[in-house]
Amino acid sequence: MPEPRPGGFRRLRRRAESDTVGQPPTRASVRNAKIVALPVAYAARRAGGFGRRALGKPAREVELDIQARTAQHMFEVLGELKGCAAKLGQVLALYELALPAELGAPYREALSQLQDSTPAMLPGAVYEAMAASMGVDWRDRFISFEPRSCAAASVGQVHRAVWSDGRPVAVKIMYPGARESVQSDLAQIRRLAPLATVFMPVADTRALADAFTECITEELDYAKEAAAQQVFAEAYADDPDFAVPLVVHQQGDVLISEWLDGIPLPRIIASGDQSEKDRVGLLLLRFVVSSFARTGLLYSDPHPGNFRVLRDGRLGIVDYGACPPFPSAFPTVVGEIADAALNGSNAMLEAVLRGHGFICADGDFDIDGLVAMTAPIREITLQHTSHLTTAWLRKQVLRATEPRLSNVSRQLTSPPEYTPIGRTILAGAGVLCQLGIEGPLRDELHAYLPEWRAAVERFHLGEGPAAGTLARAGILVRDASISATAVTTVS
Repeated sequence: MPEPRPGGFRRLRRRAESDTVGQPPTRASVRNAKIVALPVAYAARRAGGFGRRALGKPAREVELDIQARTAQHMFEVLGELKGCAAKLGQVLALYELALPAELGAPYREALSQLQDSTPAMLPGAVYEAMAASMGVDWRDRFISFEPRSCAAASVGQVHRAVWSDGRPVAVKIMYPGARESVQSDLAQIRRLAPLATVFMPVADTRALADAFTECITEELDYAKEAAAQQVFAEAYADDPDFAVPLVVHQQGDVLISEWLDGIPLPRIIASGDQSEKDRVGLLLLRFVVSSFARTGLLYSDPHPGNFRVLRDGRLGIVDYGACPPFPSAFPTVVGEIADAALNGSNAMLEAVLRGHGFICADGDFDIDGLVAMTAPIREITLQHTSHLTTAWLRKQVLRATEPRLSNVSRQLTSPPEYTPIGRTILAGAGVLCQLGIEGPLRDELHAYLPEWRAAVERFHLGEGPAAGTLARAGILVRDASISATAVTTVS
């Protein structure tokens, strides 16, 4: 095994074709053993680190090495297991922001490779999977078909092909046995759900785990994904800003869509100029917040790998496996919370949050602590122009996850039906911060959440008593004009 770069990630050798059968492990005992090995191995590294420090190794050098080895192990296991493990990796990619930059780097590098990590199905396994879903004569449907995958998906992989009518297409194939292995993972999540009360003592963790498993289970249904994608394709047909590929054919565990050529968003994040990052970030935000208004569905997986920029400047969007129905009451809920936060008292805000199930009906709650903790986020909702960075997000994640019993975030919960919305907010914020976007984010949000916009307009007109409260919390109104930059942080 090659040595890591200082404080960095050990480059893994790619498996030779003889090293793998061409698909992830699907036996529950094998998957469980691999998952359990992660914290066990981490504990062993920590124990070994004490001995190395006792022998004179600098503590910082030992810590960086432990982090690099753990990142490598995570990449190996999560990348190999795919399925729920890959989804977990995407979540961890956000929470690594809470680590100091030099410690988070190896995790970031490891987790960013999950989408394209090995193993991939070998041609023989691909042909068998295609025949199982589309019949032995499946080749007759194509003019050409590339047996090597061009991209990975959480429970499968994508191949380039040309459909019988001459259209270039993307063929998404589910790994054989993936459905069973993911169901096994979900069963583990349900069993482990009570442990989450360590972090969320008042939350109904079983209900939240059930909502999460429902989201993941739906991503295994390619027929449902095809139906959702077709809804999006029709809603965004001929849109000047967005390109949604039409569904060409769906059968069994195979989904075939029109091919989209473009620059993957991860490449723009890595090397695009800032003006392009700002433009693309605003398009991404507009697509996500417009999705529920135009389709009745929520695009809840804004992962960088699902976006690409076409030659004509449009934002192309793929992967519609996570598009649940949008809760119709949510815009009203957002409006009432925003109105209480901006134009009411802290007591009114607490009452609204309790009424909508974000705080337990009984028991104490530190509403002053919540107002202080969310002040930087509230600021974004008031400013005409906002600038998001990973440093800003890291600070918010640290505030929310600080391991104190008195941390107000431990007193919060969420109605299970809003689980996909929470996932969308977290993932979307992570992407926008990676882009370092600067622009009129507020206007994009308000365009499709008029109830929220009305609360902000009322605040700027000075109709509520909250202006003084917000000023005391560290926010000062400088300009009553709704169209001007309205808020700045006082520090």
